[in-house]
Amino acid sequence: MTGNLTRAISILMVDYSCALKLSMPLAALSAMRECGSHHITVKGGKFLEAVARADTVVFDKTGTLTHATPTVARVVAFGGRKEQEVLRVAACLEEHYPHSMANAVVNAAKEQGILHAEMHSEVEYVVAHGISSRIDGEKVVIGSRHFVFEDEGCVVSPEEQAAFASLPEEFSHLYLAVGGVLAGVVCVADPLREEASAVLNSLRKLGVSKTVMMTGDNEKTAAVIAAQVGVDEYYAEVLPEDKARFVEAERAAGRTVIMIGDGINDSPALSAADVGIAISDGAAIAREIADVTIAADNLFELVLLRMIAQGLQRRTAGNYRFVIGFNSALILLGAAGVLPPATSALLHNASTLAISLRNMTDLLE
Repeated sequence: MTGNLTRAISILMVDYSCALKLSMPLAALSAMRECGSHHITVKGGKFLEAVARADTVVFDKTGTLTHATPTVARVVAFGGRKEQEVLRVAACLEEHYPHSMANAVVNAAKEQGILHAEMHSEVEYVVAHGISSRIDGEKVVIGSRHFVFEDEGCVVSPEEQAAFASLPEEFSHLYLAVGGVLAGVVCVADPLREEASAVLNSLRKLGVSKTVMMTGDNEKTAAVIAAQVGVDEYYAEVLPEDKARFVEAERAAGRTVIMIGDGINDSPALSAADVGIAISDGAAIAREIADVTIAADNLFELVLLRMIAQGLQRRTAGNYRFVIGFNSALILLGAAGVLPPATSALLHNASTLAISLRNMTDLLE
């Protein structure tokens, strides 16, 4: 257009791709490195983008909103049995199940010196429900209320209905039935994480509009925990497929969903979410499926993750504005003959180097 070769060369010394191709991946890698310094493992930059725009966070209860090391608070025996007998049978079955609630039962038996040598036939583990086996020819089941009373059709003897109705609501319950009749209930203390409520408030301040708790516990226990932590919604007695369907429905409604869990039961929902976050000391399959893993020590790592992700989003937008604006100015000045080719090339490459170095710095101050 100008007929001037020098001006044409000045323009050709400048492009947009160099800075964009370098700065964007460096920003993502730097953010992932920064996450690692806070005990957060992120499997890819696209998951940080999803974390930044997420508006819905779904929590599993046990081991996530509550501590990962629950303890047996009380054993209630039914049918004339003794508490130690109930705990022995429960521990004998639960030792085959890699879950924090099961570990609590096994540890309680160990602390009381209760031996629970193999006394049953082959154990059948029903995911998210419980365990079924046979002892002395009688069918024995242990697990959730839904599994024991609805799926297995077990009953409570009429004379013990009052005792059953007065079970403490603040605990999670494992129901043990022998021969189709309730034999005992193991009450497990599953204390809420001290920081849980503050974490949810911090997430709301960072733009999360909906928090949900999902648990396999009964309605009464779930209501107590939900009220303490302050979630917007809660769902009790849910199965793994229920969690996954809820996540899929939220995504279909146009929401960006983060799912946080630690167990085998959470795996379908972790896979269905835009970002699945697993607790580091949870089940191996949950960590394998999840896109992000956080340490079990403190839920505030979720807040740090959100802050880093949003910081990356702002930095990426800033990179784009700077690259387009600065290089457009160089092209215009080159076309006007203000910048010679050498100066144009120097400024272009120097700006690319500068923005690349800046993108290697931490996002959190």
